[in-house]
Amino acid sequence: MSKNAGLLRPSRLAVPLAVLALSGGLTACGGSEDEGSASAAETSSSSSGFPVSIENRFGTTEIPEEPQRVVTVGFNDQDFVLALGVTPVGERELLGDYDATTRPWAQELLPAEDIPTVGGEEIDLEAVAALEPDLIVGVYSFMDETVYEQLSGIAPTLAQTDEYADGATPWQEQTLLIGQALGREDEAQELVDDVEGRFHQAVEDNPGFADTSIAVDLTGVGSGHYLLGTDDLRTQFFSDLGFAVPETSTDVSQERLDLLDADVLAVNGYDQAAADADTLFSSLDVVTQGRTVLLGTYSGDVSAALGFGSPLSLPFLLDEVVPALAAAADGDPATAVPALG
Repeated sequence: MSKNAGLLRPSRLAVPLAVLALSGGLTACGGSEDEGSASAAETSSSSSGFPVSIENRFGTTEIPEEPQRVVTVGFNDQDFVLALGVTPVGERELLGDYDATTRPWAQELLPAEDIPTVGGEEIDLEAVAALEPDLIVGVYSFMDETVYEQLSGIAPTLAQTDEYADGATPWQEQTLLIGQALGREDEAQELVDDVEGRFHQAVEDNPGFADTSIAVDLTGVGSGHYLLGTDDLRTQFFSDLGFAVPETSTDVSQERLDLLDADVLAVNGYDQAAADADTLFSSLDVVTQGRTVLLGTYSGDVSAALGFGSPLSLPFLLDEVVPALAAAADGDPATAVPALG
Protein backbone atom coordinates (compact mmCIF):
# COMPACT_ATOMS: atom_id res chain seq x y z
CA MET A 1 0.00 0.00 0.00
CA SER A 2 1.33 3.44 -0.84
CA LYS A 3 1.92 6.22 1.63
CA ASN A 4 -1.13 7.95 0.26
CA ALA A 5 -3.41 5.15 1.26
CA GLY A 6 -6.35 6.39 3.09
CA LEU A 7 -5.97 9.54 1.25
CA LEU A 8 -8.17 10.72 -1.32
CA ARG A 9 -6.01 8.76 -3.56
CA PRO A 10 -3.69 6.02 -2.51
CA SER A 11 -0.72 7.61 -4.06
CA ARG A 12 -0.94 11.08 -2.58
CA LEU A 13 -3.69 12.00 -0.19
CA ALA A 14 -4.94 9.94 2.60
CA VAL A 15 -8.57 9.43 2.45
CA PRO A 16 -9.02 10.65 4.16
CA LEU A 17 -7.55 13.36 4.78
CA ALA A 18 -11.56 14.56 4.64
CA VAL A 19 -14.64 15.04 7.02
CA LEU A 20 -17.98 16.34 8.42
CA ALA A 21 -21.31 15.72 9.72
CA LEU A 22 -21.38 19.45 9.61
CA SER A 23 -23.21 19.66 12.83
CA GLY A 24 -24.16 23.22 13.02
CA GLY A 25 -23.30 23.68 9.34
CA LEU A 26 -21.10 26.37 7.88
CA THR A 27 -22.86 29.63 7.27
CA ALA A 28 -21.05 30.29 4.01
CA CYS A 29 -21.65 26.92 2.38
CA GLY A 30 -25.38 26.34 2.55
CA GLY A 31 -26.44 28.22 -0.58
CA SER A 32 -27.51 26.83 -3.90
CA GLU A 33 -25.43 27.16 -7.03
CA ASP A 34 -27.23 30.38 -7.90
CA GLU A 35 -26.90 32.01 -4.51
CA GLY A 36 -24.03 34.44 -4.36
CA SER A 37 -23.42 34.10 -8.08
CA ALA A 38 -23.38 37.85 -8.40
CA SER A 39 -20.56 38.20 -5.88
CA ALA A 40 -17.56 39.80 -7.51
CA ALA A 41 -14.08 38.37 -7.12
CA GLU A 42 -11.51 41.02 -6.40
CA THR A 43 -8.52 40.93 -8.70
CA SER A 44 -5.23 42.74 -8.48
CA SER A 45 -6.57 45.42 -10.78
CA SER A 46 -10.26 45.61 -9.97
CA SER A 47 -13.00 44.65 -7.54
CA SER A 48 -15.68 44.67 -10.24
CA GLY A 49 -15.57 40.96 -11.03
CA PHE A 50 -14.58 39.21 -14.21
CA PRO A 51 -12.33 38.80 -16.06
CA VAL A 52 -10.11 37.28 -13.36
CA SER A 53 -6.40 36.49 -13.67
CA ILE A 54 -4.76 34.11 -11.20
CA GLU A 55 -1.08 33.22 -11.28
CA ASN A 56 -0.25 29.53 -10.90
CA ARG A 57 2.96 27.51 -11.01
CA PHE A 58 2.65 26.96 -14.75
CA GLY A 59 1.41 30.36 -15.91
CA THR A 60 -1.74 32.46 -15.57
CA THR A 61 -5.32 31.27 -15.35
CA GLU A 62 -7.50 33.71 -17.29
CA ILE A 63 -11.21 33.39 -16.49
CA PRO A 64 -13.24 35.71 -18.75
CA GLU A 65 -16.60 35.43 -17.00
CA GLU A 66 -18.27 33.78 -14.05
CA PRO A 67 -18.00 29.99 -14.50
CA GLN A 68 -21.21 28.04 -14.96
CA ARG A 69 -19.81 24.54 -15.58
CA VAL A 70 -17.02 23.62 -13.18
CA VAL A 71 -15.05 20.37 -13.31
CA THR A 72 -12.78 19.52 -10.37
CA VAL A 73 -9.74 17.37 -11.12
CA GLY A 74 -8.12 17.62 -7.70
CA PHE A 75 -8.63 14.91 -5.12
CA ASN A 76 -10.40 17.19 -2.66
CA ASP A 77 -11.29 20.26 -4.74
CA GLN A 78 -14.94 19.24 -5.07
CA ASP A 79 -15.45 19.92 -1.35
CA PHE A 80 -14.13 23.46 -1.72
CA VAL A 81 -16.34 24.17 -4.73
CA LEU A 82 -19.38 22.76 -2.92
CA ALA A 83 -18.58 24.84 0.15
CA LEU A 84 -18.74 27.95 -2.03
CA GLY A 85 -22.19 27.10 -3.33
CA VAL A 86 -21.30 25.55 -6.69
CA THR A 87 -22.05 21.95 -7.70
CA PRO A 88 -19.36 20.54 -10.02
CA VAL A 89 -20.52 18.98 -13.27
CA GLY A 90 -17.61 16.53 -13.01
CA GLU A 91 -15.09 15.49 -10.37
CA ARG A 92 -12.00 13.34 -9.87
CA GLU A 93 -12.72 9.86 -8.59
CA LEU A 94 -11.53 9.28 -5.03
CA LEU A 95 -9.51 6.08 -4.95
CA GLY A 96 -9.38 3.69 -2.05
CA ASP A 97 -12.03 2.04 0.11
CA TYR A 98 -13.97 5.13 1.14
CA ASP A 99 -17.36 5.84 -0.42
CA ALA A 100 -17.12 9.61 -0.74
CA THR A 101 -20.70 9.90 -1.94
CA THR A 102 -21.78 9.22 1.64
CA ARG A 103 -19.40 11.65 3.35
CA PRO A 104 -21.51 13.19 6.10
CA TRP A 105 -20.02 16.65 6.01
CA ALA A 106 -21.20 17.30 2.44
CA GLN A 107 -24.55 15.50 2.36
CA GLU A 108 -26.65 18.67 2.35
CA LEU A 109 -24.68 20.04 -0.60
CA LEU A 110 -24.39 16.98 -2.82
CA PRO A 111 -26.89 16.64 -5.69
CA ALA A 112 -29.39 13.79 -5.82
CA GLU A 113 -27.68 12.32 -8.87
CA ASP A 114 -24.06 11.17 -8.75
CA ILE A 115 -21.55 13.65 -10.14
CA PRO A 116 -19.78 12.21 -13.22
CA THR A 117 -16.14 11.30 -12.67
CA VAL A 118 -13.22 12.33 -14.88
CA GLY A 119 -10.57 9.78 -14.05
CA GLY A 120 -9.03 8.28 -10.94
CA GLU A 121 -5.29 7.83 -10.58
CA GLU A 122 -4.94 9.71 -13.87
CA ILE A 123 -7.14 12.50 -15.26
CA ASP A 124 -9.32 11.40 -18.17
CA LEU A 125 -8.94 14.33 -20.58
CA GLU A 126 -11.66 13.09 -22.92
CA ALA A 127 -14.12 12.83 -20.05
CA VAL A 128 -13.25 16.37 -18.95
CA ALA A 129 -13.73 17.74 -22.47
CA ALA A 130 -17.05 15.92 -22.90
CA LEU A 131 -18.49 17.85 -19.95
CA GLU A 132 -17.78 21.18 -21.72
CA PRO A 133 -16.47 22.99 -18.63
CA ASP A 134 -15.78 26.70 -18.52
CA LEU A 135 -13.47 26.22 -15.50
CA ILE A 136 -11.30 23.30 -14.41
CA VAL A 137 -10.16 23.32 -10.77
CA GLY A 138 -7.09 21.27 -9.85
CA VAL A 139 -5.34 22.86 -6.89
CA TYR A 140 -4.88 19.46 -5.21
CA SER A 141 -4.43 17.44 -8.39
CA PHE A 142 -0.65 16.90 -8.54
CA MET A 143 -0.85 17.75 -12.24
CA ASP A 144 2.35 18.42 -14.14
CA GLU A 145 2.88 21.10 -16.77
CA THR A 146 2.01 18.79 -19.66
CA VAL A 147 -1.37 17.92 -18.16
CA TYR A 148 -1.93 21.58 -17.28
CA GLU A 149 -1.39 22.59 -20.89
CA GLN A 150 -3.74 19.85 -22.09
CA LEU A 151 -6.46 20.88 -19.66
CA SER A 152 -5.96 24.55 -20.48
CA GLY A 153 -6.72 23.65 -24.09
CA ILE A 154 -10.17 22.59 -22.89
CA ALA A 155 -10.98 25.42 -20.46
CA PRO A 156 -9.27 27.84 -18.06
CA THR A 157 -7.49 25.64 -15.52
CA LEU A 158 -6.67 26.54 -11.92
CA ALA A 159 -3.52 24.81 -10.68
CA GLN A 160 -1.72 25.37 -7.42
CA THR A 161 0.75 28.21 -7.07
CA ASP A 162 4.50 27.72 -6.76
CA GLU A 163 4.46 29.04 -3.20
CA TYR A 164 4.02 25.56 -1.72
CA ALA A 165 5.35 22.07 -2.40
CA ASP A 166 3.30 19.85 -4.69
CA GLY A 167 0.05 18.99 -2.93
CA ALA A 168 0.88 21.07 0.17
CA THR A 169 -1.28 24.16 -0.39
CA PRO A 170 -2.91 25.01 2.98
CA TRP A 171 -6.69 24.72 3.06
CA GLN A 172 -7.04 28.47 3.64
CA GLU A 173 -5.10 29.31 0.48
CA GLN A 174 -6.94 26.64 -1.50
CA THR A 175 -10.28 28.10 -0.40
CA LEU A 176 -9.28 31.64 -1.35
CA LEU A 177 -7.84 30.62 -4.74
CA ILE A 178 -10.99 28.72 -5.67
CA GLY A 179 -13.17 31.52 -4.35
CA GLN A 180 -11.38 33.98 -6.59
CA ALA A 181 -11.78 31.70 -9.62
CA LEU A 182 -15.52 31.34 -8.95
CA GLY A 183 -16.07 35.04 -8.35
CA ARG A 184 -16.90 34.35 -4.71
CA GLU A 185 -13.93 35.82 -2.95
CA ASP A 186 -15.94 37.40 -0.14
CA GLU A 187 -17.69 34.11 0.59
CA ALA A 188 -14.35 32.31 0.57
CA GLN A 189 -12.90 34.71 3.12
CA GLU A 190 -15.97 34.31 5.33
CA LEU A 191 -15.58 30.54 5.11
CA VAL A 192 -11.91 30.71 6.09
CA ASP A 193 -12.70 33.04 8.98
CA ASP A 194 -15.46 30.74 10.22
CA VAL A 195 -13.36 27.57 10.20
CA GLU A 196 -10.31 29.32 11.64
CA GLY A 197 -12.57 30.59 14.42
CA ARG A 198 -13.47 26.99 15.25
CA PHE A 199 -9.79 26.08 15.44
CA HIS A 200 -9.08 29.09 17.66
CA GLN A 201 -11.84 27.97 20.02
CA ALA A 202 -10.43 24.44 20.15
CA VAL A 203 -6.96 25.83 20.90
CA GLU A 204 -8.36 28.08 23.63
CA ASP A 205 -10.22 25.13 25.15
CA ASN A 206 -7.11 22.92 25.04
CA PRO A 207 -4.01 24.98 25.92
CA GLY A 208 -2.12 21.75 26.60
CA PHE A 209 -1.92 21.08 22.87
CA ALA A 210 0.59 23.90 22.43
CA ASP A 211 4.03 22.57 21.48
CA THR A 212 3.02 19.01 22.42
CA SER A 213 4.76 16.71 19.94
CA ILE A 214 2.55 14.48 17.84
CA ALA A 215 3.36 11.63 15.47
CA VAL A 216 0.79 11.13 12.70
CA ASP A 217 1.13 7.57 11.43
CA LEU A 218 -0.17 5.93 8.26
CA THR A 219 -0.38 2.19 8.68
CA GLY A 220 0.01 -0.39 5.95
CA VAL A 221 2.37 1.90 4.05
CA GLY A 222 6.01 1.34 3.13
CA SER A 223 7.56 -0.80 5.83
CA GLY A 224 4.21 -0.90 7.61
CA HIS A 225 4.15 2.57 9.15
CA TYR A 226 4.71 5.99 7.60
CA LEU A 227 5.29 9.13 9.68
CA LEU A 228 3.73 12.26 8.21
CA GLY A 229 5.50 15.61 8.41
CA THR A 230 4.52 19.17 7.68
CA ASP A 231 5.19 18.38 4.02
CA ASP A 232 1.94 16.39 4.00
CA LEU A 233 -1.35 18.28 3.95
CA ARG A 234 -2.93 15.92 6.47
CA THR A 235 -0.82 17.18 9.33
CA GLN A 236 -2.11 20.75 9.06
CA PHE A 237 -5.15 19.76 11.13
CA PHE A 238 -2.86 18.93 14.05
CA SER A 239 -0.46 21.84 13.65
CA ASP A 240 -3.41 24.25 13.50
CA LEU A 241 -4.39 22.90 16.92
CA GLY A 242 -0.94 23.77 18.27
CA PHE A 243 0.74 20.37 18.09
CA ALA A 244 4.38 20.15 17.01
CA VAL A 245 4.72 18.04 13.83
CA PRO A 246 8.00 16.77 12.31
CA GLU A 247 9.11 18.67 9.22
CA THR A 248 9.58 15.71 6.90
CA SER A 249 7.53 12.62 6.18
CA THR A 250 9.45 9.36 6.42
CA ASP A 251 9.05 5.62 6.15
CA VAL A 252 9.23 3.89 9.54
CA SER A 253 10.81 0.45 9.62
CA GLN A 254 10.01 -2.06 12.35
CA GLU A 255 13.43 -1.26 13.84
CA ARG A 256 12.58 2.46 14.07
CA LEU A 257 9.11 2.38 15.55
CA ASP A 258 10.56 4.62 18.25
CA LEU A 259 9.96 7.47 15.78
CA LEU A 260 6.28 7.13 16.66
CA ASP A 261 6.95 7.57 20.39
CA ALA A 262 5.95 11.24 20.56
CA ASP A 263 3.91 12.92 23.32
CA VAL A 264 0.79 11.91 21.37
CA LEU A 265 0.34 9.44 18.51
CA ALA A 266 -2.48 9.67 15.96
CA VAL A 267 -2.84 6.52 13.86
CA ASN A 268 -4.55 6.52 10.49
CA GLY A 269 -5.65 3.08 9.25
CA TYR A 270 -5.94 1.15 12.53
CA ASP A 271 -8.98 0.27 14.53
CA GLN A 272 -8.52 -1.32 17.97
CA ALA A 273 -8.34 -4.88 16.66
CA ALA A 274 -5.63 -4.02 14.14
CA ALA A 275 -3.64 -2.10 16.75
CA ASP A 276 -3.81 -5.01 19.21
CA ALA A 277 -2.60 -7.40 16.51
CA ASP A 278 0.53 -5.31 15.86
CA THR A 279 2.60 -6.50 18.82
CA LEU A 280 5.65 -4.25 18.30
CA PHE A 281 3.41 -1.22 17.84
CA SER A 282 1.37 -2.13 20.91
CA SER A 283 4.50 -2.21 23.06
CA LEU A 284 5.41 1.44 22.39
CA ASP A 285 5.28 3.67 25.47
CA VAL A 286 2.94 6.09 23.69
CA VAL A 287 0.50 3.20 23.24
CA THR A 288 0.81 1.50 26.64
CA GLN A 289 0.53 4.83 28.46
CA GLY A 290 -2.75 5.78 26.81
CA ARG A 291 -1.44 8.61 24.63
CA THR A 292 -2.60 7.17 21.30
CA VAL A 293 -5.62 8.12 19.20
CA LEU A 294 -6.80 5.51 16.68
CA LEU A 295 -8.42 7.38 13.81
CA GLY A 296 -9.94 4.22 12.36
CA THR A 297 -9.64 2.40 9.06
CA TYR A 298 -9.25 4.10 5.71
CA SER A 299 -12.86 3.31 4.86
CA GLY A 300 -14.11 5.37 7.82
CA ASP A 301 -15.32 8.96 7.95
CA VAL A 302 -12.58 10.27 10.25
CA SER A 303 -9.73 9.02 8.08
CA ALA A 304 -11.51 10.36 5.01
CA ALA A 305 -12.14 13.72 6.58
CA LEU A 306 -8.48 14.08 7.37
CA GLY A 307 -7.65 13.36 3.73
CA PHE A 308 -10.08 15.93 2.37
CA GLY A 309 -8.80 18.63 4.71
CA SER A 310 -11.50 20.98 3.47
CA PRO A 311 -13.57 23.76 5.06
CA LEU A 312 -16.43 21.25 5.04
CA SER A 313 -14.58 18.31 6.60
CA LEU A 314 -12.43 20.16 9.12
CA PRO A 315 -15.31 21.18 11.44
CA PHE A 316 -16.39 17.53 11.47
CA LEU A 317 -12.85 16.51 12.41
CA LEU A 318 -12.78 19.06 15.20
CA ASP A 319 -15.96 17.62 16.67
CA GLU A 320 -14.86 14.01 16.29
CA VAL A 321 -11.13 14.10 17.04
CA VAL A 322 -10.40 16.93 19.49
CA PRO A 323 -11.98 15.16 22.52
CA ALA A 324 -9.82 12.08 21.83
CA LEU A 325 -6.69 14.21 21.41
CA ALA A 326 -7.46 15.97 24.69
CA ALA A 327 -7.76 12.62 26.48
CA ALA A 328 -4.47 11.43 24.98
CA ALA A 329 -2.61 14.64 25.84
CA ASP A 330 -3.80 15.11 29.42
CA GLY A 331 -0.88 13.22 30.97
CA ASP A 332 -3.13 10.79 32.83
CA PRO A 333 -2.80 7.14 31.65
CA ALA A 334 -6.11 6.36 33.32
CA THR A 335 -8.03 8.63 30.94
CA ALA A 336 -9.81 6.52 28.36
CA VAL A 337 -9.11 7.59 24.76
CA PRO A 338 -12.03 6.72 22.50
CA ALA A 339 -11.23 4.89 19.27
CA LEU A 340 -12.58 6.69 16.21
CA GLY A 341 -13.72 5.53 12.81
